Amino acid sequence: MSTAFEPSLSSSLSGRPTMSAVAPSMADQLPSINFGFDDLRDRMAKFTAKFDAFIEQGRKRVLEEHNQFRMNLAELHEDQRMKKKDMEIVQHKINTHQQTRVKEDAERREMESSINSLTAQRDANLTARDNLKKQIAEAQKEIDARLAAQRAHAARVEAQSRFNVPELDFWVTNLCLRIEGAGQNDRLKFVYTHVDERDWEREAWFELSTASRDYEVKHCRPKLEREKIDRVLERVNESRELPALLKGMRELFVEAMKS
Repeated sequence: MSTAFEPSLSSSLSGRPTMSAVAPSMADQLPSINFGFDDLRDRMAKFTAKFDAFIEQGRKRVLEEHNQFRMNLAELHEDQRMKKKDMEIVQHKINTHQQTRVKEDAERREMESSINSLTAQRDANLTARDNLKKQIAEAQKEIDARLAAQRAHAARVEAQSRFNVPELDFWVTNLCLRIEGAGQNDRLKFVYTHVDERDWEREAWFELSTASRDYEVKHCRPKLEREKIDRVLERVNESRELPALLKGMRELFVEAMKS
């Protein structure tokens, strides 16, 4: 059915003039509308500029923060390196201090040992000094006592010799006696002759010690019995008479010669 009417429609339309050619268009009759494309375009351009400026500022800020972070990180690394170096220096100082302390402790112990040794030696020396002082004092007392005894004995001998020189000469002559030194300051040697009837030139002698207050016979020839000598010395030391000693010793020698 559509095929039947199409030729007639097309022929009718083609045979008539169009409305646009005859009358004005309806679009031309519509009111003109201003959509503000220029303002929108200007606003979009301004937004784009602001957005680009914001992006640029953000990029710069991110770049600056990145650079600042890198600088801070470098400073942090430098600080860590310096602190590590400081720690190494401090550790070296600690090790050196410990070594010094160990050395000083060893030196202190050695010094204390030396001080103790010196103290002990000083105490020993002080003790030895005190003992020596005591011994010297005792020796000095003994020397003083002996000197006093010798001086007293010398004084007695001198006093007796002044009065008994003629008497001593008498006994020396009558007892056929001579007096000699015995090689020591406190000894005298008395030598007798004419004590042996068979040999008048034969000698007999004895050594008399005057170191102490009492007389003491040290040696004699010929040898005599000590008991007899002591009896003679006992009488002489009581009387302090030297002629009695000379006479008593001659009698002992004569007796010994006879036996």
